[in-house]
Amino acid sequence: MSSSRKQSRTYADIVIAGGGTGGHVYPAIAIANALRRLAPELEIVFMGNPGKLEARVAPQHGFEFEAIASAGFPRKMSWRWLTVLRKVPLGFFQSLSRLRRWNPQAVVGTGGYVCGPILFAAALLGIPTLIQEQNAVPGLTNKILSRWADEIHIAFEAARPYFPYFKHGDIHHTGNPIRAAVTQIAGKRLPASLLGLEEGRFTITVMGGSQGSSSINQAVLKALTWLTEEPIQWIHQTGKTDESGLKEVYQEFPFPHCVQAYFENMHEVYAVTDLMICRSGGMTTSEITACGLPAILIPYPHATGDHQRLNAEALVEANAARLILDSELDGKLLSDTIKELLHSPETLRKMAEASERLGRPYAAESIAQAVLNLAGGRIR
Repeated sequence: MSSSRKQSRTYADIVIAGGGTGGHVYPAIAIANALRRLAPELEIVFMGNPGKLEARVAPQHGFEFEAIASAGFPRKMSWRWLTVLRKVPLGFFQSLSRLRRWNPQAVVGTGGYVCGPILFAAALLGIPTLIQEQNAVPGLTNKILSRWADEIHIAFEAARPYFPYFKHGDIHHTGNPIRAAVTQIAGKRLPASLLGLEEGRFTITVMGGSQGSSSINQAVLKALTWLTEEPIQWIHQTGKTDESGLKEVYQEFPFPHCVQAYFENMHEVYAVTDLMICRSGGMTTSEITACGLPAILIPYPHATGDHQRLNAEALVEANAARLILDSELDGKLLSDTIKELLHSPETLRKMAEASERLGRPYAAESIAQAVLNLAGGRIR
């Protein structure tokens, strides 16, 4: 969209802010798409950092994007604080100016430092605000903004105590808004032949995130040696760095396999999977529980506030997953855990049922309806 057209915008019904990582951006997209399904006439505008993922993803999904100056505070004192101290006030005044001009009926924040100036400006202007938190331990921005928010929606009950200064009633345990394609496949089974695999074999999917995980990749490669007698097959999202090397190693073993750097059709992958081996980010755990999949969870050890471990523990406590810490991960432990589950179909069945009970596949619709209710029927 041209800058002249951006400047001519005189109103927006809903403003959505969330960025920096996919864990913040894609929930925002899911909420926006659900809003569009509920009320196609809505004018929805995304706000965020021009150099981050949201600037690319929002327009790809057909939403207008407005950039503001933003920067996160470094955890240690450095010269970068000078840049932050300049950008944060600038981003706040940009947010204040645009929100005054657009007069949206509600503002939604899904986390990331870019939400700070936008939601704070909205609160000062008296615009209703809603925060959606994806993890068991909220990010710093959402913790701070909760003091002025009108509604908070969480994905894990464990997040509730982290919002002690929230003043507007109950915190809603809604779940994470996930992709519509995953919602549509939830509870369904597709033929393994879609991915070039064999029917009737136990299918394990390995996913270390969109960029892959070297520690998980290496542990799986070592585990293969102890699993050659098992009637299993593999789907492995490797990340770009390890893709070629892992493909070569898989060729040395008798397992049917589908190995790629990244899967665009992750909903189909879920629908042929019997067991997940993956990290435990908020969106990953929400998608696998929506699909009722048992999992071996290996939390990313450097996640802020160790939130991935707490996400994983929530599934373990519900008997939907097993937990292996990254610091303890090796091929033997991983293969032993796989064998234990593989040879106990009843355990796997109960884990799948527990996972399904945790799943909230329609969270996006629930949150979208909450946004419309918050807007009070004042959508133009």
